[in-house]
Amino acid sequence: MAVSRAKLFIENFLVYGLGSVMSKIVPLIMLPIVTRLMPNAFYYGLSDISNIVVSFGSSIAIMGMYDVMFRMFFDKEDLEYKKEVCSSAFSFTFFSGLVEAVVLLIFKGFCSQLFFSSERYSQLLTISAVSVFVSTISSIIIAPTRMLNKRKIFLVTNTVTPILAYSISIPMLMHKMYVTALPLAGLASSIIMLVIFYVLNTDWFSFKKINKRLIKEMLKLGIPLMPGFLLYWIFNSCDRMFIAKYLGNAQVGIYGIGARVASISQFIYIAFANGWQYFAFSTMKSDDQVELTSNIFEYLGVISFTTILVLTPFSDIIFGIFFRGDYVKGAVVFPYLFLAPLLLMLYQTEGNQFLVIKKTWPGTLILTAGALSNVVFNYLLIPFLGIEGSALATLTGYIITVIVCSIVLQRMKLIIISKRFLIDCAITGAFFIFWRIVLNKNFVLSFLLSIFMIFCFAFMYKKELLFIKNKICGFIKSK
Repeated sequence: MAVSRAKLFIENFLVYGLGSVMSKIVPLIMLPIVTRLMPNAFYYGLSDISNIVVSFGSSIAIMGMYDVMFRMFFDKEDLEYKKEVCSSAFSFTFFSGLVEAVVLLIFKGFCSQLFFSSERYSQLLTISAVSVFVSTISSIIIAPTRMLNKRKIFLVTNTVTPILAYSISIPMLMHKMYVTALPLAGLASSIIMLVIFYVLNTDWFSFKKINKRLIKEMLKLGIPLMPGFLLYWIFNSCDRMFIAKYLGNAQVGIYGIGARVASISQFIYIAFANGWQYFAFSTMKSDDQVELTSNIFEYLGVISFTTILVLTPFSDIIFGIFFRGDYVKGAVVFPYLFLAPLLLMLYQTEGNQFLVIKKTWPGTLILTAGALSNVVFNYLLIPFLGIEGSALATLTGYIITVIVCSIVLQRMKLIIISKRFLIDCAITGAFFIFWRIVLNKNFVLSFLLSIFMIFCFAFMYKKELLFIKNKICGFIKSK
C-alpha cells in the first residue's frame, strides 16, 4: 500500500510537473524576445498590472468553489452526485464571474484610473474584465480532468495552448501594439483552454444537475476559503501595487521580469499543487495520514532549499545572459521570489490538513497574519531597498505563514516537524544572510558556500539517498 501511494504521488508530481513546465516554459523562453520588442519596461509593467486585476477578480468570483469541488467530489462514489457537484459549482461561478466582469466594464474609466493610473488604458481594462470571466469558469471546466487524474490530456493541452497564444502576441508586438499584446495573449490562451476542456468534460456539466442545496453546502466551505485566496493575491500581487505607487510602472516592469524568471520555481509548485490535491484527498482516510503528510512536507522542504542554494549564486549571470538594459536589475529579486512559491507549496502541504478535517478558518487566520506582515514589510522596505525590499517582504510573509501554521498543526497533532528539518531551515536562513551581506557579488565564494550547505543536507538525508540509489540500481538491473 505504501509503495502504491508513493508511486501515485511521484507519478502525479512528475506528469503534472512536465505539463506545468510545458505551459510555463514557452512564456519563459519568449521573455527575452518580448523585452527586446518592447521599447522599455513601462509596457511590461502595464501587462503585469493587468495580470494582477485578472488574478484578483477571478479569486473573488470563484469564492473557494474549486477546492471545495475537489473535496466533495471524493465524498461519494455515486456518479450522479459527482455530476451534481460539478454542475452546481459551474453554475455559481458562471454567474459570479459574469457579474464581476460586467461591474468592471460599467466602471471602466474609474478602474482604469485606479489600476493603470490613467483612463487612456480603458481598452486594457476591457481585456482584463473579459479575462476575469473566462479565467473563472475555466477553472471549474478543467477540474474534472484533474479529479479523474487524466494526466496525458493535461500534458498535451498545456503544451499546445501557450504556443498558440504567443503566435498572436508576437505579431502584435512587431506592429507596436505594446499595451494590449500580452494581455490579449493571456486571454487567447484562456479561451483556447476553455474550449478544449469544455469539449472534453461536457458530460460532467448540466443545468439539470444543478443542486441548490449542494451549492449552499459548498458555499459554507468555500466562503471561509475565499479570504484565503484573496490573501494569496496579496502575497503575489500587492507588491506590484506598492512598487507602482512608490517607484512607478517602469520599476513594476523590472520587478515583473525578475518575478517571471523566478517563476521557474512554480514549475515545482504547480506540479505539486495539481498532483497533491488528488493524492491528498484520495489518501485522507489512511491510518498514517499525518505521518505521510509530515514526510512529504519535510522532503519537499529540503528539495526547495537545495534548489535555491544551487541557483542563488547564478542570479546575476542568468540575467546578464538573457536581458539587456534596465531588465538586468531584476536579478536582485530573483532569489527571494524563487523561494516564495516553494514556501507556499510547504504551507499548502500542511495547511491541507485543515481542509481534510473540514475546519478551514484556522488556515484563513494564519494566512491573514502572513499577508498583513507582507503589507507592513512592503510599506517599510520599499522606500529604503526599492524592488529588493518588496521581494524580501513577500518572502518574509510566507516564512511567517509557514512557521505559524506548523506550530498550530503540531499542537493539534496533525503534523510532525522533525528536528532535522529545523536544522535544514537554519542552514538555509544562514546562507541567505551571509550571501546577501558578505558574498553578494562574489560568485566563486557564493557557489562554494552553497555546495557546502548542500553536502550538509546530503549527510542528514544519507539514509533516504541510499534508499533512492538502491531503488534506481534495482530498476536498472531489472531492465
